[in-house]
Amino acid sequence: MKAQALADHLAENPIDDEYHPLSTYFPDEEVNSVEVIPEGTNAWKIFFDGAVNAKCVGIGPILILPTGQYYPAISRLCFFCMNNTIEYEACIMGMSMAIELDVEELLIMGDSDLIIRQAQGEWENRDIKLIPYRQHVEDLIKWFKSVEFRYIPRFHNELADALATLAEMLPYPSNVHIDPLEIQIRERHGYYNMVVIEPDVQPWYHDIKRFLKTKEYPEKASIDEKRTIRRLASSFFLSGEVLYKRTPDLNLLRCVDAQKAGKIMNKVHAGVCGPHINGYVLAKKILWVGYY
Repeated sequence: MKAQALADHLAENPIDDEYHPLSTYFPDEEVNSVEVIPEGTNAWKIFFDGAVNAKCVGIGPILILPTGQYYPAISRLCFFCMNNTIEYEACIMGMSMAIELDVEELLIMGDSDLIIRQAQGEWENRDIKLIPYRQHVEDLIKWFKSVEFRYIPRFHNELADALATLAEMLPYPSNVHIDPLEIQIRERHGYYNMVVIEPDVQPWYHDIKRFLKTKEYPEKASIDEKRTIRRLASSFFLSGEVLYKRTPDLNLLRCVDAQKAGKIMNKVHAGVCGPHINGYVLAKKILWVGYY
């Protein structure tokens, strides 16, 4: 597929007497490319891309407001397209979206160097299949006060590429409506064990603390339960209203409830100096800093 794309590109740009080697490609372009957006600009952005497989073609433009809000769109093409015409279709769809929203200043970005260079007027369009697309893009440009085309590397255009891939995977021929997707950020595994904190529930050390303070047992406590409370209370120390756990080396660890324990774990795990350690080491470090 890469060889075919290169052959198509060479066929669309034949050599003439005034031919000069193209210097638009250079190694490590993702390192040397810098996107500079002037501060305070009101320009909207469009990222566009297309995708094709053996069955169908999909395009996926994304319109981004100056405030950072995204308006993605996908479309499945039911007619034959080449790689370059797919890119033109995606660009035109994005520009049409901007016109419907009365956008005045527009920044169009894509990873198709051919489309961007032709839209900028730097490269001549000699393919009869692309001439109508180029002319239509010029007609759409007249709807805006200012339009800028900018080439970006493919890895900067991943979201548009993902939408185009989704469009080509949708079932055919029926129309498919997908509700707006909310992208969630999850910082824990799906099997993460969470402590459910219920309102008006006493902490785990309530019975031990009350026994040390008043020598009272819970109501309806059996003989075995009272014996267990006495045995556990022997390894705890009460100082005012603060309960401590004695360690074998005679240190004292402050006992905390589930709510405070969650805050401590977050601070130790991902705080200012948090090393994002695993569960076993995290528990050891919390004991080391003086909590139980």
